[in-house]
Amino acid sequence: MRGLWVDAFGPGLKTRAQVAQMVDEAVKLGVNTLFVQAIRRGDCLCMKSGLPLATDPDLEKNFDPLAIAVRLGHARGLRVIAWASVTGVANTAAPNTSPLHVMRTHGPDSGKNSWLARRPDGTWQEGSDGWLDAGIPEAADFMVNSVTSLVRNYDVDGVQLDRIRYPDGGAWGYDPKTVARYAAETGAKGTPIPGDPAWQAWKREQVTALVRRIALEVKSVRPTAWMSAATITYGPAPRITDPSAFRRSRPYTDVLQDWPTWVREGLIDLNVPMNYKRDGVADQGAWFDGWNSYAASVRTRADGVLAPLAVGTAMYLNSPAVTAAQASRSVGAGLGWVGYSYRSPTPGVIAGQQTTAQGLESVGTALRAKGEPLAAPLRWTAEPPSLRGLMGRVVGTAQPGGRVVEAWQGGKLVATGLTDGSGYYGFLTLPAGKTEVRVSGQRWSDTVPARGVARLPDLLARDVAPLRR
Repeated sequence: MRGLWVDAFGPGLKTRAQVAQMVDEAVKLGVNTLFVQAIRRGDCLCMKSGLPLATDPDLEKNFDPLAIAVRLGHARGLRVIAWASVTGVANTAAPNTSPLHVMRTHGPDSGKNSWLARRPDGTWQEGSDGWLDAGIPEAADFMVNSVTSLVRNYDVDGVQLDRIRYPDGGAWGYDPKTVARYAAETGAKGTPIPGDPAWQAWKREQVTALVRRIALEVKSVRPTAWMSAATITYGPAPRITDPSAFRRSRPYTDVLQDWPTWVREGLIDLNVPMNYKRDGVADQGAWFDGWNSYAASVRTRADGVLAPLAVGTAMYLNSPAVTAAQASRSVGAGLGWVGYSYRSPTPGVIAGQQTTAQGLESVGTALRAKGEPLAAPLRWTAEPPSLRGLMGRVVGTAQPGGRVVEAWQGGKLVATGLTDGSGYYGFLTLPAGKTEVRVSGQRWSDTVPARGVARLPDLLARDVAPLRR
């Protein structure tokens, strides 16, 4: 896989002419996949998602950027994956003006109806940004429906989840509804301190549950859709020889993103670590190689399948020669490559010393040189490894979240999981065949299909078992 991120903050998606030019330049560059930003900040550069249209004076009227990008990209042999910012929904410096935007309906002034992630003192801004709290069930429902709508309404080849985490800093999740839910599910007393390991683990599970449910809903609409995530690689990489090292890394402790678990459980088909490092700056070159090696070491899923992995690099931070070198090291290790971004392919473009077209040409020359990753154009035709699943929901209880769910096949326990705040559960690495689900004293048998998602009927919970164990 050779990819290019196309973001919504500069030229590339705002007019029909820009989209046509972007596709032409991507083909010339030699990539085979476009990650086209659709959901930006609780809004969409598309017209059929259920979200308000992005507020941008440069956006052409009566124009659906995602639809045109898919049509033109497919016509040129490119795969087009809809890129979605999930929990990151607002920027106060450039707010969406629609009265239907989530910041108007469930924003900071919505009282008990607010869905925002908050610090212990109640503040919600991280710089100029606002984020939804994955621990609020209604907010999670909103995020699931928003992303799934992209697959339901557009012929995209998949979705990529970005900003699928809590904000930087760790001290988030203090909306009173979230704290009350944590106490109800775990029995914890009082307000947890930010560094409480149990509190952090619970919030981390809320993010994972959100990824799980999006994956199951996407696969239920289209089993062949790629489920991807742009994952965090802050700081030095964990040591491969230490199985617990990731649990001390910044992605795990700071933003509560457990992407090795997402890979292992088949929640994402394609991991794209945002390995944004600068060769030659302190230890960053070694960090880049370390994260590549670590991500490659955790590619094996619970069912033994090796999950695809593509390395995301920051073209905007590096010279074309360094971009080519990082891409070459990634591809040489048997991994894919994705460059960020079409709008900012070189530091020279960021500094105003080159146009975007000039920057793309200089990067393309480096990437297409003899022996470099894009020297021989390739098609990416693989199918995603997760083509089937099983999902359901627990109802009839005041505390649907945090319930242990077991999947049994042939008399053997084959998987366990937890329900989310709305009672949903599911699995994506089960073998096809008859499966029994056990949760809260209830049992139900169904068949996991060879392709597609089996959706079990709602199970009425009987509160005869602890929520967790």
